[in-house]
Amino acid sequence: MLNKIMENVNVDAIFITDMYNLRYFTGFTGTTGVALATKNGNFFFSDFRYKEQGAKQVEPNGFQFVEVGRNSLDKVKEKIDELGIKKLGFEDLNVTFSYYKKLEELFAVSMYPLGDSLVKQRLVKKDHEIENIKKAIEISDMAFSETLKIVKVGITEKEIAAHLEYIQRKLGAENRSFDTIVASGYRSALPHGVASDKKVGMNELVTTDFGAYYNGYVSDMTRTFFVGDEISDKQKEIYDIVLEANKMAIKQVKAGMKCSDLDKVARDYIASKGYGDNFGHGLGHGIGLEIHEAPTVSPAGDIILEENMLITIEPGIYIDGFSGVRIEDDVIVKKDGCVVLNKSNKELIMIK
Repeated sequence: MLNKIMENVNVDAIFITDMYNLRYFTGFTGTTGVALATKNGNFFFSDFRYKEQGAKQVEPNGFQFVEVGRNSLDKVKEKIDELGIKKLGFEDLNVTFSYYKKLEELFAVSMYPLGDSLVKQRLVKKDHEIENIKKAIEISDMAFSETLKIVKVGITEKEIAAHLEYIQRKLGAENRSFDTIVASGYRSALPHGVASDKKVGMNELVTTDFGAYYNGYVSDMTRTFFVGDEISDKQKEIYDIVLEANKMAIKQVKAGMKCSDLDKVARDYIASKGYGDNFGHGLGHGIGLEIHEAPTVSPAGDIILEENMLITIEPGIYIDGFSGVRIEDDVIVKKDGCVVLNKSNKELIMIK
């Protein structure tokens, strides 16, 4: 895999610094380390804290663990010189300009940007990745079900978020996969309304967008529900439109489809109902080691879907000062369709 990238980019070696790419290619789950993949062997560099853990994790993936001190890059330099590397690929999407200049000066080799070459390798998910994501989604589904039991008028958004995160942890999650969004009433018109001190009022829509990390892989789900006993026609209207857009898009997902065309399915439907200007974000995105990764499912999404890519389907309508609705599922792309991994109910939940 890495050798193929070296051939395509025409370099002698690849220097990996991005923590997600490090995990994917080397298996390392710690927080400090870099890797050097070459045509004559692969090497992972980290300090004494990770000597045992690092070796156990990277060696099965074809990397030799090299213990380093404070000046870790010196060891990388030694290996570059030892192997006679002249052309080095680096992660320009991850490396700062100042770090690049430091590498260029220290390594004294020709540096070649890798662009999205490494990230593209993560597009199609392997079986073990899918299983970890399925487990993360199962945890989030259960957390949502349990959290609904404590929701009532007067509870704060932060309390709902805390309960979601607690239950996920209790069920085996390593962490939340992003800052939990709980947005009620007028705040539900904020697509990224991270939980606040606002209390849930009577007859309000509440949007919850959250996820969990399990074995390094994420889940990402959104459900909007209603608290009260008298939903307005407009609240019900926008909910039904978003739900239908979600279902329509899911029915169209299949390998061979361009991401922008999938986005168009939901976007055109929402626009046909008069709310085109109220759906400002893309229909979805890839998930995996990161909460937002390729492919991007938006009007600008030019990637063609392939079997076993994992994407979100999350249409929304947001009306400033009034309310908003978003419904999000995680799906696996298949040859002639997709598999929806979330089990949580999508029909409107009414909590009195």
